Amino acid sequence: MNSGSRRAVRASVLVLALCAIGACKKEQAADQPGAEQAPAAQQQQAPPQQAVSSQVAAMGVDQLREAANKALSEQRLYAPAGDNAMEYYVALRDKAPTDAAVASALTDLMPYALIAAEQSIARDDLGEAQRLHALMEKVDPQAPALPRLKQGIADAQTTLAQRTAAAEAQTEEEAKRQADLERERLAEQQRAQQQAAQQLAAQQAAEQTAATQRAAEQRAAEQRAAEQRAAEQRQAQQPAAPASPPPAASAPASTSTALRAISTPAPVYPPSALRLEQSGEVLVEFTVDTDGTVTNARVVRATPPRVFDRAAISAVNKWRFQPVASSVTTRRTIAFNPGG
Repeated sequence: MNSGSRRAVRASVLVLALCAIGACKKEQAADQPGAEQAPAAQQQQAPPQQAVSSQVAAMGVDQLREAANKALSEQRLYAPAGDNAMEYYVALRDKAPTDAAVASALTDLMPYALIAAEQSIARDDLGEAQRLHALMEKVDPQAPALPRLKQGIADAQTTLAQRTAAAEAQTEEEAKRQADLERERLAEQQRAQQQAAQQLAAQQAAEQTAATQRAAEQRAAEQRAAEQRAAEQRQAQQPAAPASPPPAASAPASTSTALRAISTPAPVYPPSALRLEQSGEVLVEFTVDTDGTVTNARVVRATPPRVFDRAAISAVNKWRFQPVASSVTTRRTIAFNPGG
């Protein structure tokens, strides 16, 4: 049993004992008007709650940060007392007041603590409600919900005091019922914390995913722009650079080697392929007429198909060779490399 459960059980035992004492005093002071109401009301006045335990307050910055992260991962958002993420973050904020992540975590946890406090009031667990109120007040003394929560605790204390004063005895069956209620309370608290932790984790994951996606899109856009500028610069600086490595296939060597290139402009890299950083090659067959112009250009083989065909044919049609005695048909392989 953890420390929070032990305190809850001790509180239940104390209430039972005080009820029995109150019943005895009623018999002794039946002739004094109002004597039976005062003790019952006084029983509900718990001492001021300490928002952060002394053990937690004594921990160092690194210890607190590690303990807070562990409590979040184990879904201990605001309970049990002395070992929950909210207390660790409050103590950490006192030691590192400029840490924005700590402030953000406390802001995220406040709604769950408020819901838990209201649920504690509803089930008459006023000690837990007061502890959560003190913790929330430590986080933000100006929180709008605090006055309403404080009034709710006070009203519940009054109502509970009246019910306690009216009760004359607690039977064994009632004690068993209280134990069952305590077990249900702990189970409900655990379920509520699990659900709250899942909601918080989903919210944080969605925010992280969105931020990562935005950063990736920005980097991709910057990279595409840089690549486009580099491609344009290369094309502008090397207008007469050979467009391809030595031919992969050609006409007979004696005919092919007779061709002397005058101008072989590089092909324009297709923008869609450049954005996708696609590379490939195209084997083009063409005829060089006697005046050195290119005719009858066609694609023999392309890898990948139909991506660079048009750019290759357009480039080859612009090539010029020295005049030859008779038309020559040859083949050349044009390579496309976004980084080359």
